[in-house]
Amino acid sequence: MKIFYLTAFLLFSLWGYGQEKNPPETPPSQEIPNFKLYPNPAYSDVVYITSEYNDTKVITVYDVLGEVVLTDRISTNTLNISRLVPGVYVLQVTERQKTITRKLVVK
Repeated sequence: MKIFYLTAFLLFSLWGYGQEKNPPETPPSQEIPNFKLYPNPAYSDVVYITSEYNDTKVITVYDVLGEVVLTDRISTNTLNISRLVPGVYVLQVTERQKTITRKLVVK
């Protein structure tokens, strides 16, 4: 009886191993192409945000505790960060229903 169970186990194991798995479908990229954030770290009151589209962007800045400290909608490539105290932030940029998140250091 043990041999039967052992044989059945091996057959099902090999059968499952030999099955061809379909590669997971990769969803279309949700990131903004050619995104650039500079200077980073920021020493002045302005950072520049560019992308392939250079369209209107919705900007949300979070502190390290996850609190929203700045929201803005920009149609140029400059973001005024004069209200931010020195520290580390998470910058979320949305443009044409695509979103990208980057770390921003303000000195």
